[in-house]
Amino acid sequence: MLQFICFGSNHIKQNVFFRMQDLQDLDNETCWLVKELKSYIAQEADFLPRETGLNIMESAAEVGIAIPVTQFYILYLPFSSVLMCYFDVLLWCLTFIFQNHNGVSAKCRNAKVEDLWSLASFFGFSTQTFVLAVNLLDRFLAIMKVQPKHVPCIGVSCLHIAAKMVEDECNISPTHELIRISQSKFTVSDLSRMEKIISEKLNLELKAITALTFLHLYHAVIVSLTSERGEIPSIERLEAQLKACLCQLIFSKAKPSVLALSVITQEFDALQSLAMLEIVQELQRHLKIIDSELLYWRGLVAKCMTEYSSSECNKPDNKKLVWIVSRRTAQNLHANHFSVPELPTIPEGSWDESESEDSCEDMSCEEDSLCGSPGSDAEGAFFPSEFCNQGRK
Repeated sequence: MLQFICFGSNHIKQNVFFRMQDLQDLDNETCWLVKELKSYIAQEADFLPRETGLNIMESAAEVGIAIPVTQFYILYLPFSSVLMCYFDVLLWCLTFIFQNHNGVSAKCRNAKVEDLWSLASFFGFSTQTFVLAVNLLDRFLAIMKVQPKHVPCIGVSCLHIAAKMVEDECNISPTHELIRISQSKFTVSDLSRMEKIISEKLNLELKAITALTFLHLYHAVIVSLTSERGEIPSIERLEAQLKACLCQLIFSKAKPSVLALSVITQEFDALQSLAMLEIVQELQRHLKIIDSELLYWRGLVAKCMTEYSSSECNKPDNKKLVWIVSRRTAQNLHANHFSVPELPTIPEGSWDESESEDSCEDMSCEEDSLCGSPGSDAEGAFFPSEFCNQGRK
């Protein structure tokens, strides 16, 4: 049997035989983790998006028609207004046809996943909720013919379904709050109907096996076989890298077990940790992951991390919510900002104790009115405290 000690390093537990053919050679915890990995690998294909649907999204062009409309208008200007009306109707019909045949493009899907990342961060949802929402979104889009205008409702519905499956009930925001913060135009009833459609089309009785599932198991196996944890990156760092990969449609084609191992391998390779890389190689051999497959996805992960770490990348986890308000609302908010009363000046000299009680009572009333005002910079009871804390992150 192969004794797994790298170059005399003490980072790997002594007397650990890591060939994994005989599980009794491993401790109980590692043995259980390896069995879980095998079980999940046998089931992961049931929760993969249909590849043909993903290919259609990749090949779908963006909504719209690349026609030099200005030239047409200039060309037809000398003609009568009736002919112009006919031209407008024809152009509208062509646009309608292209919109209904193009479907959802990869760019549209990626933009919605980034929005879901921002929403999940705003509401404090876990990484598991976000990854599950992306899995539901991809699986649904891969089997259904969807118009781009319906993608916002589908995305928020997937996030709400994932939150109800993962988060504690007390941490799930009301439906109308989720719609309001996402700045979507659909209603609560629309969201409920869409959730029902998604539940009928997808098997939501079983908890989906995602790349995050394997990422946690791989990390736990490596931790259980390592005595010194200095070379092991935190699970939060690996989760952030996985979420960045999920923002690109191409990674939805990867097997979850291969994608998670690619993220870990790429990170250990960047850290030049030979001991950790040998553990990963033994895991790959035991789980029968093909070298060419791992090498392919590892290269894509490295490319994604390079793009994500660049200063030009607009990272979804750092995006701020931008509120779009009407001109009348903006004017009202601007007026309320200047109508906030100022607090009374506290005299510096001696003051009469008989007036202290009345003065304090007046000041407390002033403070209460300020906290309840919409123009008070989101402090007090007007905005829930959890929204205030999350908004400052």
